Amino acid sequence: MSGNGTTAGDDPLQTAVWRLRSRACWADAAALLPADTPATTLQRAALQVERCLYTERGWEEAEDALRTAEALAHTDEERGAAACERGQLAYAATLHGVRDRADEARAALGRAAALIPPGATGRALLDFRRGLLAENLARSPQAARAAYRRAHAGATAHADPLLLSFTWRHLAGLALRDGELAEARHGFAESLRIREELGYLVGTAPALASLADAESEPEASRLREEARRLFRLLGGVPTWLSRQLAPPAPGAATA
Repeated sequence: MSGNGTTAGDDPLQTAVWRLRSRACWADAAALLPADTPATTLQRAALQVERCLYTERGWEEAEDALRTAEALAHTDEERGAAACERGQLAYAATLHGVRDRADEARAALGRAAALIPPGATGRALLDFRRGLLAENLARSPQAARAAYRRAHAGATAHADPLLLSFTWRHLAGLALRDGELAEARHGFAESLRIREELGYLVGTAPALASLADAESEPEASRLREEARRLFRLLGGVPTWLSRQLAPPAPGAATA
């Protein structure tokens, strides 16, 4: 989920991978990468895992890619990164009701935490994913907030704008839950700004929908309609956004 593929020093291959990934073409992006080094196999696995989270499809392909990455990982950080992806895949399967793999997710992320040292590049992403587990599986917003803040600090330190867009959005979501509208609006707006600047199209509709939840009318309706347009453009991805964007039933009361 981290890495934006758009910096000046990136090679043409990584730029092509980023463009496909940002347009919800994860399988095509993964196919561009060679499967013979730890770094590229980990990246292939990460793309397939992200595809599962956004589309609820491709579970077998993700498992295959992850097993290859685990087999080629040799250093602690490589093994930790593979464990982090294993935890994310188990989290996605649990979140989408494919199979309850919550214990596997916790164990894998715990293993990753033992392998990836504090301050390492991959630690911020790991902290973010531990926040997801705390928020959505353990239902512990306090633990989630602490994990998201660690991830936010790490993403800032390592200049990872895409991950920052996620930490802004999830911290804003917790603020909205607590009734802190101004804080929520700021966080959602920052997330949207970063994603638009990066050209992260597949993440822009969720950012628009989240900001709409913190805005008043008529701005909220304008943001949701723009989110629906992008959602349709990408063929209904991410799948879970359909519930948030569903128009009110005819005759339903509106606030």
